[in-house]
This record gives sequence, structure tokens and C-alpha cells, in this order.
Amino acid sequence: MSKQKKIVLAYSGGLDTSVLLSWIKDKHNAEMIAFCADIGQEDELKGLKQKAMKTGASKLYIDDLQAEFARDFIYPMMQAGAIYEGQYYLGTSIARPLIAKRMVEIARKEGATAIAHGATGKGNDQVRFELTCAALAPDLEIIAPWRNEAFRKDFPGRAEMIAYCADHKIPVEASAKKPYSSDRNLLHISYEAGILEDPWMDAFAPANKAMFKLSVSPEDAPNKPEYVELEFRQGDCIAVNGKKLDPLGVMRTLNKLGGRHGVGRVDMVENRFVGMKSRGVYETPGGTILHFAHRQIESLTMDREVMHLRDSLVPRYATLVYNGFWYAPERLALQALITESQRNVTGTVRVKLYKGGTYVAGRKSPRSLYNPHIATMEADPTKAYNQDDATGFIRLNGLRLRVNSKVNGVANLSKTVR
Repeated sequence: MSKQKKIVLAYSGGLDTSVLLSWIKDKHNAEMIAFCADIGQEDELKGLKQKAMKTGASKLYIDDLQAEFARDFIYPMMQAGAIYEGQYYLGTSIARPLIAKRMVEIARKEGATAIAHGATGKGNDQVRFELTCAALAPDLEIIAPWRNEAFRKDFPGRAEMIAYCADHKIPVEASAKKPYSSDRNLLHISYEAGILEDPWMDAFAPANKAMFKLSVSPEDAPNKPEYVELEFRQGDCIAVNGKKLDPLGVMRTLNKLGGRHGVGRVDMVENRFVGMKSRGVYETPGGTILHFAHRQIESLTMDREVMHLRDSLVPRYATLVYNGFWYAPERLALQALITESQRNVTGTVRVKLYKGGTYVAGRKSPRSLYNPHIATMEADPTKAYNQDDATGFIRLNGLRLRVNSKVNGVANLSKTVR
């Protein structure tokens, strides 16, 4: 007699994954092992075990991955200065490879031959989950019901899901759907779909105040600025306001500080990997402060050419994270370069938080490359820079321009000037 198939399902306890658990179990005649990663969603985890068992799971893993998330995923990404399309701090993107990695580990431990997820066929998450599995466990089967025509036929809408739960005695709250969907973790909360699908709709209008969980609106933030000091060692923040903290402690502390002052709200239309544009609204209070402060200490300590080289790679790195290539060899290679670039990024940054803004209020470092004696407009007592040398420097850099003008004529060049 053949052994029953085991499947590990990414499970949140909401309507979608509750239906998925039961439906996959029936269709595959499988033992379902539910998994929920605790990556900072807080009260969303209450009552999950009882719900999963009543829905048909044989076992539920709820693993606290917050420390690993901060240390091994958020911090390396912050060292890279990664922002997708100039605005998105990659909060959802960076969480998916960690969740998928843990699912693979559970599958190995339990002897499962497949993992399943509830990502839709229109989004980025399906790619992120499955590319991670391709890198870490290419032998595992992937079950993605939303890409199954039979599943979509059974559940064309929310009403059919609620009816299915009632028929199968699955314990879910059959309430009216929220006018948007959200995803929360230690780095951010994202909001999309529903009323947010209209890009003309003002997500930050007073009428939508109740939507936000991590931050007050800038208008409601304190009228007095608050100063925070971040200490860095080799590119990692190790202390806030003089208190030594691990990465998880840093993120929790900065989230509270940033949230109190309305820092880190973003509304953008982004380009999904699958080809469409989507509108997303984000709260990233702690990540915004950390990213800003990290750049400030880099400005003091990082060699110019190293900085420019790293900066040229930021769009590529951010796109790799966004598209799900965290475990790809090119991301690992880039990370090695980034780690080397952070060797001397050590010091302290003072940041002013005020009405949604972050402002630098001071920076210092024992590794500072800034020399006031050289940069001064006054006489240089060190004689490290002779202004006479600039004449030859400019003449040599202008040589090709002078040659080009003599050959092609100044008149041709002036036509391009508006």
C-alpha cells in the first residue's frame, strides 16, 4: 500500500488559505502540513493552530523567524541600499525567500514531496516562492491552485469560498471583504487591490486614516522634532540612541520611532515581474530611517569609486530581490562585493524625524574620509591639495572636447543645446 502524499502549505488562517488547505487535501488525497512564518505580523497569528486542525491539517508549524529575517535578509539588503524603482523598500519581496526556505526545510523534515502556496497567477509572490524552491529543492513538486483552471472554476469569487467553508465546516470569519488587501511583516505593511486600484484615489486622505497600522499621518505627527542616533559597524546598525541592539531590536525600535513621526509612507505604481503595472501603498517607518542613516554614514566613509560602483548596481540588486532571485548566483556574487564595500562603513549618524521627514543632523566616524583641512575654502595647512594642479587636470580632461570641436565644429554642437 503506497504511503499517503505529504504537502507543506504556506498558511495564514485566512479565507483563501483555509479553502486551499481543504481543497488540496481532497484533490490530492494528501496529508496537509500547514506552515505559518512569524515575521512580524503580530496579532494575525492568534488562534491559528486550532483553526488549522479543524480545517484538516495534520500539523501546524508556527516558526518565529523574525531574528533571522532581520539579520540575514533585511540587513544585507540595507547594506546594498536597495530600493525598487526609486521608492519601494522591498518589504514583501525580501520576506518570500525566507518563508520558502523554511517550507523546504519542513518538507525535508516531514518527508513531504510537495509544497503549496496561495499566490495568484497574476502576482510576483508565485515567482518568488518557486524560484527559491528551484534553487534550494528542485526535486519538490509545486502546487499552485490559483494557476489551476479547475480551482478557479470552483471559486470564481469570495462568495463561493465562503459557501465552501460553510459546507465543509471550516472555521473562517465570513465577513464582508475589506476594501483592500494587506501584508504585514517586520519591515513594512503593504496595501493593494480593491479601492486602491484607482491610481487617482488619494490613499493618504483623512478618510483613509484607519487603513494605516504602523504610522500616523505626517499631519498628525508631533509638532516637535525628535532626534535619534544610529551607530554603524561595517555597514550594520548596532545601536540606537547609545543602546546596543541586535538587528531585530533595531528594526523594532526604529519602527516605533518612525511610526510616531509619520515616516516611511509610500504610494507608487510599480512594474510587476509578470508584466503588468500595479498600485501599492506602503508603510516602512524603520526601514526608511535605517536606509537614510546608512547612506549618510557611507557618504563619510566610503571611497568615491567604490560608492559609484555599488550605486550602479543598486537597480540590478533591487530588481533581483523584487523578482525573487535571492538565491541566484548573481545576487550572491553582488552581495560579496557589497560586503567588501562596507568594510569601513563605521560611525554614528544623528537623524531628525519631523512630520514624515528624515533629516541628517550630524555624522561622525573614526574612518571618515572627509578632511576639513583639505576641503576648506581657506588656506590648506596640510598642503595636501595644490590648486595650481587643477589647471592641468582640467586641460587633460578637456582635450577630447577641444579635438572634437575642431573636427566637427562648434556650430554642430550648439544645435543640440536648448
